[in-house]
Amino acid sequence: MPDLIPAAKPLIGDDERAAVDRVLRSGMIAQGPEVAAFEREFADHFVDGRETVAVNSGTSGLHLGLLACGIGPGDEVIVPSFTFAATGNSVALTGATPVFADIDPVTFTLDVASVEAAITPRTRAIMPVHLYGHPADMVGLGELAERHGIALFEDAAQAHGAKIADRPVGTFGSFTMFSLYPTKNMTSGEGGMVTAGSAEIARALRLLRNQGMERQYENEIVGFNARMTDLHAAIGRVQLTKVDAWTQKRRENAAFLDTHLTGVEIPVVAPGVHHVYHQYTIRVRDDRDGFVRALREEHQVGSGVYYPIPNHRLPSLTHFAPGLDLPQTENAASEVVSLPVHPSLSDDDLGRIVAAVAAVAGAGS
Repeated sequence: MPDLIPAAKPLIGDDERAAVDRVLRSGMIAQGPEVAAFEREFADHFVDGRETVAVNSGTSGLHLGLLACGIGPGDEVIVPSFTFAATGNSVALTGATPVFADIDPVTFTLDVASVEAAITPRTRAIMPVHLYGHPADMVGLGELAERHGIALFEDAAQAHGAKIADRPVGTFGSFTMFSLYPTKNMTSGEGGMVTAGSAEIARALRLLRNQGMERQYENEIVGFNARMTDLHAAIGRVQLTKVDAWTQKRRENAAFLDTHLTGVEIPVVAPGVHHVYHQYTIRVRDDRDGFVRALREEHQVGSGVYYPIPNHRLPSLTHFAPGLDLPQTENAASEVVSLPVHPSLSDDDLGRIVAAVAAVAGAGS
């Protein structure tokens, strides 16, 4: 039997190990010069030099970004329900209320009309997710936010390098969070990057991540310990030198799958969008879970379901959305499957994925 093709595969090599060893030898392990260098390099690489603040996780990045922008009790922030729970969690952690809107069935990102219908006098912001590496409709959402006098944030956890009409994600919102978790398009082992739309927001982020102080023992506000270590930053700096080639390989793998897959609904890319394919997500209208099981058990092809339970139905968040009906979100949650698209795939792997999908889809037709 052939080896399992994994749904995701972190890429950590000798360069990253050498970088960690260099930091260990230096004796400077906590937040220090490696973090500062990583922040500058990340900003120049992905967000046109916007001021960028490193933190210890993507969720911390969302939480601190919201706080830095003044979100708190009594406020509402509109978010998608079809995403990882960290998006809604981060709003709730500030004391504000996450308000869930429906998605566009084509891009799986926030639907502008559904967002507009969810706006109330308490709405302070909209926080779309650039899901699977495909940007949300930042033009439409930006126009909506401006019309209603509310803020726009970005959850770009899965979208390093994604663009809309050559403008990178991370440059639209008052703040943007990028995750550096091991399965993302690049990693620092664990961590997050927050880009700031103003110097004031950037300073608030730096205070919040470091016990409320920029200078040691001069605590200005009540803050957190959300610092990134130099060990993690050293890994991230190496990964920055490789991520563009990895993204190009993801896009090439996606193009192969687009051309050769049969029996399923392949991803659609909106006009003018540069998709970075954190995930290659198809739809299976009939017995999605059986499809996933057959891929693995009969063909040794891994896959992922992101996300089977919408946020508004999670026990932790459902009290924010009693009786809420989000039909496109529910459909997607029961139909999506993410196939392997990571840069470690060989030509043989891609051929096996295509053959497996054809066999399983054909058997179910």
